[in-house]
Amino acid sequence: MTQGSSSRPSGPGVLAINGGSSSIKFALFETDGEPRRRLYGKIDRIGLGGASLVFNDAASGRQGGLGIEAPDHRSAADFLIGWIEGEAVLDSVKAVGHRVVHGMERTGPERVTPDLLAWLNRIKPYDPDHLPLEIELIEAFCRRCPGLPQLACFDTAFHSAMPRAARLLPIPRRYDAQGVRRYGFHGLSYAYLMEELARLSGVEAVMGRVILAHLGNGASMAAVLDGRGVDTSMGFTPAAGLPMGTRPGDIDPGVAWHLMRTENLTPEQFNRIINHESGLLGVSETSSDMRDLIGLQAGDVRAAEAVELFCYQARKWIGAFAAALGGLDTLVFSGGIGENSAEVRSRICGALGFLGVELDGDRNAANGPVISAGPGRVVVRVIRTDEELMIARAVCRGLGG
Repeated sequence: MTQGSSSRPSGPGVLAINGGSSSIKFALFETDGEPRRRLYGKIDRIGLGGASLVFNDAASGRQGGLGIEAPDHRSAADFLIGWIEGEAVLDSVKAVGHRVVHGMERTGPERVTPDLLAWLNRIKPYDPDHLPLEIELIEAFCRRCPGLPQLACFDTAFHSAMPRAARLLPIPRRYDAQGVRRYGFHGLSYAYLMEELARLSGVEAVMGRVILAHLGNGASMAAVLDGRGVDTSMGFTPAAGLPMGTRPGDIDPGVAWHLMRTENLTPEQFNRIINHESGLLGVSETSSDMRDLIGLQAGDVRAAEAVELFCYQARKWIGAFAAALGGLDTLVFSGGIGENSAEVRSRICGALGFLGVELDGDRNAANGPVISAGPGRVVVRVIRTDEELMIARAVCRGLGG
C-alpha cells in the first residue's frame, strides 16, 4: 500500500466513525456543500484475531487493505488515527462524528465534553454491549487529537418523540422512573431514510403513513406518522423486536427465568445467549447470515425454519405498525437483507395484499428503487441506507454549517 496525499479533500472535512461490536466503519467527507464521501473503509474482526483494515479512496480510485493487530477498540482506533495521519488527510478534518447507540432521552447530536463523557460512562449499564466500545473510540480521538471537535450522534434520538404509550413498559412504575423504558435504535439509519424519501417522493410521502424496515444482522422497524417516529420494534435494548442474526427479538420473559433456573445460568451467560447465540444462528445452528441460510434451506430444515421465522415475524410487525398508523402509504426496505434479498422481501410482502401491498416481480428481482406494482395502494421502496453520511450531515448541522 502506498500512502500519500491523493485523498486530501479540497475543502474542510468531517470524519464519521461508526463503531460496532467487532468493527469500525469510517468515512471522510468533504463538507463545502453537501457532504461528499472521499476516503472510507472498515476495520473488521476487532478482538477476534485476523483483524484487517480495508479502504477505498474515491478521489483517486485507489483501494486496498492490510492486516493489523487490534485486540480491542482502543488499539484499533489508535491504528486508524495513525493510518489517517499517514494518508495526509487528518489536518483537513475539522470535526469527528461518532455513532453512539444509546442516548436515552437526548434528542439530537451533542458536542463531546468532559460532562458528556462522564454521563455516557454513568449510563453504560443501559447498554453494556455497545457504550463501552463507543466511549473507547471517543476517548482515543480525545487523546490523540485533543483540539479536534467531536460530536456524539445518538441512535435513540430519532425515536425521542414517540408517544408515552409506545415508550412505557408494563412493569412496576418505579422502574420507569429509573429510565427502564422503550427507546428504540437504528435511528441514524431511519433519519437518513426519511431524508431520502423526502428527496425521492416529496413532502407528501414523508408526512404520510410510513413503515421503515432496517433488515440486517441487526433488524428493526419503525412506524412514522406526519414525519415523526411513533413506534419501533426494538425496545429497552437492541435485542427486542424482530429476530436478528444472533438476537432473538421478542421472547416470553419467562424464558429467562426458566433457563436460569433449569440450567443455572448466570445473568452474564444468559446475556451471551440472547445477544450472540440466538436469532437466525440459534434456530439454524449453522449461520447468522441470511445469504447462507437461503442457500441451505432446500436441504436443511433448520435453515428453512430460520428463514421462514424471520419473514413471518417481519410480516407480523408490518401488520401491527399498519394498525398503529391507521393504514399504510409507504413501505421502505433497507439494511443488508432489506436492500439485497429479493426472496425475503417477496416472502414478507406476499401475504400483505390486504394492506394494499403488491410487488412487481421483475422490479423486486432487480432490487429496483420502487418494487411495488403500479396498481398497488402502497408504494414499496428499496433505499440503501447510509449511516456515515447521516453522521456527517448531523455534524455539519451541529457545528453550524
